[in-house]
Amino acid sequence: MEDIIQRIQKLKKERDAVLLAHYYVNDSVQQIADYVGDSYYLSKKAAEAPQKTILFCGVKFMAESAKILNPEKTVIMADTTADCPMAHMVDEERIKQVRAQYDDVAVVCYINSTSEIKALCDVCVTSSNAEKIIRALPQKYIFFVPDQNLGRYIAKLFPEKTFIFNDGFCYVHTSITKENVERALAIHPQAKVIVHPECTMDVAEIADYVGSTSGIINYATKSDAETFIVGTEIGVLYQLKKANPNKTFYFVGNKQMCTNMKKITLEKIEQALLTMANPIEMDEDLRLAAENSLKRMHEIAK
Repeated sequence: MEDIIQRIQKLKKERDAVLLAHYYVNDSVQQIADYVGDSYYLSKKAAEAPQKTILFCGVKFMAESAKILNPEKTVIMADTTADCPMAHMVDEERIKQVRAQYDDVAVVCYINSTSEIKALCDVCVTSSNAEKIIRALPQKYIFFVPDQNLGRYIAKLFPEKTFIFNDGFCYVHTSITKENVERALAIHPQAKVIVHPECTMDVAEIADYVGSTSGIINYATKSDAETFIVGTEIGVLYQLKKANPNKTFYFVGNKQMCTNMKKITLEKIEQALLTMANPIEMDEDLRLAAENSLKRMHEIAK
């Protein structure tokens, strides 16, 4: 393993590449990444990085977002088939229908969406900044796409606004059930329950903390508790244990793994840097349209 890591480090220098990895990828990939984080953090790092090549160890919408914000850079993926099913769970016609139906509406898209959907939206959000951004919007109606669970969680914080929901969901987070959490709590009654807002509302309601992946890590690190029941993708365990070696973390259910994120391996990273194959390409009109919602997110989130 040391050999492949050394080869990757050498190739990174040759290609002037920065390696960005999401919390949900394999431990070995997080270990060698230049930056590891959630979607918001990685989109910031992609925009700030001085390197001319961005290698994304994550799913396609993340690499597309990096290209939208950095058109002059080469953006490649460790595995071009790594995709987020939820990103495709909204269609353009539905957005057009909602705009036609409501005058005072903001179409808000979760960053887990395609470039085509971002191009049709007013502003992009992540789970860590959605509350702040929606608070800044003057519109009464909010059409939140594509994830209905994050949308419903955020809607609870804004009783003065009317939310319209989409049918999208994350299969990993919706596999975490209230029954499984309660079963785990019966075995570990002293544990704190920390979950992602992509979980269903009944799970969020019994949690001690609901927040983004980085928020979950921060909460566990600052907490006096020693035991946690974690409601998000299992890849986060690497950073949780790194920051809290003496604490115990339990995951519930048997589907807390994103198969797309787990496609990323050291071998594929090396191959991507060797060949520089299949860089993210985008029509310039689409890129500019999608850029508006991402730039607005970064402006408001500041």
